[in-house]
Amino acid sequence: MRPKKKPITSDNKSSSTQIIEQPIDQEVQNSYLDYAMSVIVARALPDVRDGLKPVHRRILYTMWRMGLKSNVKYRKSATVIGEVLGKFHPHGDVAVYDALVRLAQDFSLRYPLIDGQGNFGSLDGDAAAAYRYTESRLSAIAEETLVDIEKEVVNFSPNYDGTLTEPQVLPSKLPNLLLNGALGIAVGMATNIPPHNLEELCQTIIYLIEHPTADVEDLVEILKGPDFPTGALIFNPNQIKEAYILGKGPIVMRAKTEIVESGSGSFQIVVTAIPFQVNKATLIERIAELVKEKKIEDIRDLRDESDREGIRVVIELKRHTYPQKVLNQLFKLTDLQTTFHVNMVALLDGIQPRLLDLKSILAEFIKHRQMVIRRRTEFDLARTKERIHILRGLKIAVDHIEEIIRLIKRSKDREDAKNNLIKKYKLSDLQANAILEMRLHQLANLERLKVENELKEKLKLEKELINILEQPKKILQIIKDDLHYLIDKYGDERRTQIITQSIDNFKQEDLIPDEPTLILITQDGYIKRLSPSGFKTQSRGGKGVTGLEAKEEDVVERLISATTHTDLLFFTTQGRVFQIKAYDVPESSRTAKGRALVNFLELGDQEKVSAVLPITKGRGAAKFLAMVTANGLIKKTELSEFASVRRSGLIAIKLKGDDSLRWIKLTSGQDEIVLVTARGQAIRFSEKNLRAMGRAAAGVRGIKLAKDDRVIGMDILETQKLKIANPKLLVVMENGFGKMTALKDYRLQQRGGAGIKTAKITDRTGKLVTALILDDKNLPEYVSGDLLVVSQTGQIIRLPLKSVKIAGRATQGVRLMRFKNDQDKIASITLI
Repeated sequence: MRPKKKPITSDNKSSSTQIIEQPIDQEVQNSYLDYAMSVIVARALPDVRDGLKPVHRRILYTMWRMGLKSNVKYRKSATVIGEVLGKFHPHGDVAVYDALVRLAQDFSLRYPLIDGQGNFGSLDGDAAAAYRYTESRLSAIAEETLVDIEKEVVNFSPNYDGTLTEPQVLPSKLPNLLLNGALGIAVGMATNIPPHNLEELCQTIIYLIEHPTADVEDLVEILKGPDFPTGALIFNPNQIKEAYILGKGPIVMRAKTEIVESGSGSFQIVVTAIPFQVNKATLIERIAELVKEKKIEDIRDLRDESDREGIRVVIELKRHTYPQKVLNQLFKLTDLQTTFHVNMVALLDGIQPRLLDLKSILAEFIKHRQMVIRRRTEFDLARTKERIHILRGLKIAVDHIEEIIRLIKRSKDREDAKNNLIKKYKLSDLQANAILEMRLHQLANLERLKVENELKEKLKLEKELINILEQPKKILQIIKDDLHYLIDKYGDERRTQIITQSIDNFKQEDLIPDEPTLILITQDGYIKRLSPSGFKTQSRGGKGVTGLEAKEEDVVERLISATTHTDLLFFTTQGRVFQIKAYDVPESSRTAKGRALVNFLELGDQEKVSAVLPITKGRGAAKFLAMVTANGLIKKTELSEFASVRRSGLIAIKLKGDDSLRWIKLTSGQDEIVLVTARGQAIRFSEKNLRAMGRAAAGVRGIKLAKDDRVIGMDILETQKLKIANPKLLVVMENGFGKMTALKDYRLQQRGGAGIKTAKITDRTGKLVTALILDDKNLPEYVSGDLLVVSQTGQIIRLPLKSVKIAGRATQGVRLMRFKNDQDKIASITLI
């Protein structure tokens, strides 16, 4: 059992002080609970009825008492602060002034309750000027929270020193809790309520009055979501609805941005609205840091052009960048996208904190307004009855004015006259005093009519007021009329746009056009992306245009045709594989050097990219990856083993000695494989001769090579195409010659043989450098499309495929390209 408290009296008998003994744990617990409840009730949480915390309520009530309405002169904020501190809120002046400042900021409150004059802070986090410099008064909409307060519509309680009384809650015609929202951190709980549009909110309350059984899902059809003072965008109505149903939940906010193309061909991202509670200056500093740290590399310039007309932050982008990609990076890494965590906690009846859903908040407001209107009606009815009572006495006086005058003249003093009036005409004290206070001009006929008309009006008003009190529907109609009045006077357009799509469904590639592109890679590991439109089709045998300005010792190694959404698999000399999107490679001009691959892939020391495989979404029946090394080894691995390539890479193949992985193709498991060597040998065999292996396997022999020979090309022949098309093997020699040969001229062999001759190799043609299988199902005589040929020094020519000669296996072919440099060689080809 807990020990009983033992009062201990002081040794000084003249003192009445008593010390009460109590366990320290109990004392700490009680003291902490007292403190916690004080913070919850008297400081941090708003009242669900008027949406205000005590400090805000005291500021508004003080300004109302001072007569600082919206139609009078501004007064120094210091005067208001002094009044609030001295009479109602005995706390620090800084805390009170900060609360007043927030009530005046149009970027903090959707509908500011104070009309401020002077510096009241900014979106950049600038503090307001000291209260001796600023001036303030109530805004017009704030007066709607205080109207009728003198009619005893709310309860008052003594102020901190008992010299005055203050309202426990304001009458608040405004649904202020949801209108302007609230933010507060108490002890063990917090509140974070978003602001809303006045017209939508009032219409929702009207709907709830007319349909009391409506649920939150019905209400959300009208109140679609928050409306933040800074505008911007919010996403996912389902998520918003869930927050309204549960009373808590996340709402994703994004800045309002626009992509503008400048005259130089580059783009700008223009930010015209930022998420609620985001500091603009801090946001700009964060973007600058990301550029400095090279986490975002496509931004050329950043400037703030905001003025009194609104926000305007301009982000200049480098040329040949995808603005949507940069914008997605900004959303991911900065406060251009943030989340508002709804937590609708408020005080019920000013004392009980509760997590409330949307309907509960609106129902509490309606209940509060019903109470206010009932008490106002009762107050008006009492005053009306008092006036009717006096008017009836005045009517008796004007009806018997001459007799009353004589009666008064005969009386010895005012008290005697009053008693005589009461006795003769059966009047009350109030009526008798009213008659005695009548002025002579009220004896005129016109004044007599005024008394009669006023009496009729008051009797009519009395009947109406009684009718309101007897019929609750009348009170609800008054609430609706008040809400319509608010809509007509203060309603405005929604600032925050609601996007129906979920933010989770947005992918970076959804914002980047899927268009043809070229990927060019050099031997020293530089990569760049080019637009095919930069290369015009030329006749066979031309010199083309410059496609790269590489270092003297660097040469072009491969050219890949893809689309911007293509997944690129990079296989390295150490047998690892990496994956990036084609659009992650920055687009460059034709003559640009490009970027080092180490910027995109986590390559080790002495590790280089040896093969690249583009994988598009429509890859048909592909189930396997077929890999071929320069020394003629081949391996088949299931494609599913490369479904999720880690950022640090995956093992793809085990390489032996100085061998390197050079070619990777997708296969269905039923296809045929063609390998071509530098000395002009080719082998064609069925994929069925090749069993599937794991990623760590080394593979088996695909072709038997001569001592000084190596594999220069590998491609897949889909077996079904043999029936509907006439596939051809395109080979290109290092000195610029090339040809096409029908694949039916190559017999099917067993894997591992030496193959048969596919081209006549001479000093004039040079060795073979690449090979490609084509089919002519689109055109009966010639293969459709263009051929792009690149030399080691970056010279590029684009020519129609139909200009390439179809010839037998043991022929030299025709010249495709002439070189500007006699030492130059063909590096790679690709199709467009």
